[in-house]
Amino acid sequence: MITSNYSRKRIFPVMGILAVVASLLSFSSIKPTSPPADEKPDESRFTPVVVTEDLDEPMVFEVLKDGTAFIIERKGGFKKYDPVTNTTSVIATIPVNTKYTSAEGQVREAEEGLMGLSLDPNFEQNHWLYLYYAHPTEKKHVLSRWEFKDDAIKSEKVMLEVPTQREVCCHTGGGMTWDKAGNLYLTVGNNTGNGQFGQTDERPGRSSWDDQRGSSNTNDLRGKILRIHPEPDGSYTIPAGNLFPKGTPKTRPEIYTMGHRNPWRIFVDSKTGYIYWGEVGPDATDDTPDGPRGYDELNQAKKPGFYGWPYFIADNVGYPFYDYVAKKGGDKKDPAKPLNNSVNNTGLTELPPAQPAFIYYPYGVSEKFPLVGSGSRSATGGPIYHRSDFKNAKRPWPAYYEGKWIATDFSRGWIMAITMDENSNYKSMERILPNYRPVEPIDMKFGPNGDLYVLEYGSNWFRKSDNSALVRIEYNGGNRKPLVHASSSKTGGTVPFQATLSSQGTKDFDGDALKYQWKVTTAGGAPKLFTTANPAVTFDKAGVYTATLTVTDAKGASNSQSIKIIAGNEPPAVTVDLAGNKTFYFTDQPLAYDVTVSDKEDGSLANGKITPAQVAMSIDYLSEGFDYAEIIQGQRSVDASTQFAVAKVLMSKSDCNVCHQLKTKSVGPMFTEIATKYQGDAKAPNYLINKIRNGGSGVWGEVNMPAHPAMSVNDASTIVNYILNSTTKTLSTLPVKGTYTVKLPEGDKGKGSVLIRAAYTDRGVKTIPAQTAENSIVLRSADVSASSAEVIKGAEIKARGMGSGSNVIPFANSYIGFKKLDLSGIQELELAAAAQKRDGSVGGTIEVRLDSPTGDLIGEVKVERAPEQDIAKLMAQLESQKADSTKAKPDGTAPKPAPANPNPFYRPPVKASIKMVNGIHDVYFVFKNEAARPIEPLMTLTSIKFLNEKNEKN
Repeated sequence: MITSNYSRKRIFPVMGILAVVASLLSFSSIKPTSPPADEKPDESRFTPVVVTEDLDEPMVFEVLKDGTAFIIERKGGFKKYDPVTNTTSVIATIPVNTKYTSAEGQVREAEEGLMGLSLDPNFEQNHWLYLYYAHPTEKKHVLSRWEFKDDAIKSEKVMLEVPTQREVCCHTGGGMTWDKAGNLYLTVGNNTGNGQFGQTDERPGRSSWDDQRGSSNTNDLRGKILRIHPEPDGSYTIPAGNLFPKGTPKTRPEIYTMGHRNPWRIFVDSKTGYIYWGEVGPDATDDTPDGPRGYDELNQAKKPGFYGWPYFIADNVGYPFYDYVAKKGGDKKDPAKPLNNSVNNTGLTELPPAQPAFIYYPYGVSEKFPLVGSGSRSATGGPIYHRSDFKNAKRPWPAYYEGKWIATDFSRGWIMAITMDENSNYKSMERILPNYRPVEPIDMKFGPNGDLYVLEYGSNWFRKSDNSALVRIEYNGGNRKPLVHASSSKTGGTVPFQATLSSQGTKDFDGDALKYQWKVTTAGGAPKLFTTANPAVTFDKAGVYTATLTVTDAKGASNSQSIKIIAGNEPPAVTVDLAGNKTFYFTDQPLAYDVTVSDKEDGSLANGKITPAQVAMSIDYLSEGFDYAEIIQGQRSVDASTQFAVAKVLMSKSDCNVCHQLKTKSVGPMFTEIATKYQGDAKAPNYLINKIRNGGSGVWGEVNMPAHPAMSVNDASTIVNYILNSTTKTLSTLPVKGTYTVKLPEGDKGKGSVLIRAAYTDRGVKTIPAQTAENSIVLRSADVSASSAEVIKGAEIKARGMGSGSNVIPFANSYIGFKKLDLSGIQELELAAAAQKRDGSVGGTIEVRLDSPTGDLIGEVKVERAPEQDIAKLMAQLESQKADSTKAKPDGTAPKPAPANPNPFYRPPVKASIKMVNGIHDVYFVFKNEAARPIEPLMTLTSIKFLNEKNEKN
């Protein structure tokens, strides 16, 4: 089943440290080295490089030793990438079927088409390749062998056919791989209607909805992994050791494993011979009486077997056998002895014992495998890495990944390294390259040179995407290119003007000495060269200039980055003035703001030549953990992109683009369609928020909306607001002057940030382009974690239990410091501080000082050592409170109400009044106790809350 992630320009500009090094590395003068096998390589040693992009629904690829790549596309395209000319050409177009006709007579897109490609192990000698495709006119899938010769494929020999139906969608399989004995493995989907549970509909005329006729039918090739041995004449033989010996009645000898829904990409471990594949599961969001919630699976088979579908899923969780006439569930099958009694079964009744999944995960957060995340899912699979598989490789991956399963998920876009123990049982998993976010990775394997290749399907379903690509991830075990960062003191101005070009932020991961060269060019002008890191450059002629910084390390490796400078048009000046504190926000209190905009050519807001409608102004509450830097650094345009920048970042980090686009059709409805459908519906926002978080089906067709239970109400609300406004041509923004009251979303802990942004794009000057300027202010929560201090001297950081953050443990004369806080209006501090005897704390004084640990003293408070506590007594008290608040008394009176703070361990915060101070300062908290020994902790400090006058009154 096809399902999808995010869009970005090439080459990967949002990928942090990988962004600048994403051009092809030169290894001609570098001798690769390898870190110790137990040392995880730094992410900076991996570089994603785009091989080719002009693809239309790419499905599978293969790479030759010389770097040539073959890529097949769903609609039948067979393409070849030539590494010498760096071009991609169409070698052939295979006639295939891509549609099905529903019972209502509607013609719809199916998942089938040209689905599988594999090269013969002896391809360099015999030039044979294998394709798996949907026949253009007959209801069958075909596995055939072709010869590649003179840049063409010819001489097709049909090897195997799988009869199919074309009444309902889905699931095709199409993964192929080989073992050392020259046996070919082929994954075959169940070719059954797509439902939320196991499909066992035995009613007349409903065989296309009965997986018992395929996946659990020993005499049918659908829902299987097949293993055959291709012969030189184009036929095949059956290798020994498949699930059913040749000649067994009511079985197909080609079957290696069965009980699959949609087995996808498959790989063989070259050391053990075990097979690994991704398996796409059903769509149920929750456990119900009709069946368990759906799971995707990353599976392993050490030997032939039955993998449960449609009777079991995950670790053999059973489905109640559903009665479609009575419309209710019945008993579950026995995984030790499952029986197939379907009227549509042509095979054996008694099946092999069901095998549990290797790794499995639902739409929601997985308790057993939490790293896989939540949301849309489509387990793809991937290769097992062994260095010995790549002879004379230029760039082999390091020994750290030896024997690990490198797997991906089409929808979630992560790549995992799955570690197994000496018996190949699951041990652990970890993310690889979290800053590389592939767009729907549909196939992934290592090439002959040791590089990991990822085929990205793209963000549009059933049509061409502009972000489809084949990407090569290169590992550099030797010298790394410098990381280059170029900037300018001015992005433009009226001529003449001077700008200082800056290389600040440039670094070399290997610590090499660096040489700098700036090249400033413009159309029709002679280039100017500068060999200093930060030259001052005069621009005396109007035009668009490109300033390119090239940095070279001591070993000759170089890298570059360019910036644009527009001469002849002064950039606008945009400011946001806040009345009151400029560091903290205070909930339920009005925040007064005033935007000013002036432009040398256009005028200003003040004189009326720039109107408020031309200025984009937005204020957003960002939930805890949101990285607002992505917006501030990446956003440079006005209109909806300013107002809804937060929503767009949230969607890019989730899986919204898997199914939806703004104004173009994908598998799900366009955002503009949703906006039109719910226009004027006052209940729509809450309805859509719940649908995002809980999932749903049936509103827009057959594809279910996956649940996103881990998404906060606030984030879902931000996305819904964007969607419902997506049809408005001129999106209104906030007034350029006014007040805004910060309201915490339901269930939010108040630890987020408030992002205030104003932007203006000028009109340009004749042929000189327009310039955009913006001003952004981030207000943080007034409740600050002590362990987040930028300066910590002489104190320890200790994690609290249950993943609830960290505490600061200070000793005598230690201190912590926070940089650039606005204390305007702050009159009091609440410090969550305690000195408990059981912790060995002796108590002490906290001094609040400005700008340094010895700066002006503006407040202090003493934290006394708390008396000894009887832990057993407190625990008994806690249990008693719980009981009293839940049960009635023997005399029938109501239970006692729970106390305001039922936790007997609770200690109120320590309050410290401080002198009124205006403006921005560094603030230090200094811990004193002259009687304390150096080894004695003074106290535990968890958080500091900054209170203004209105806080205190409330």
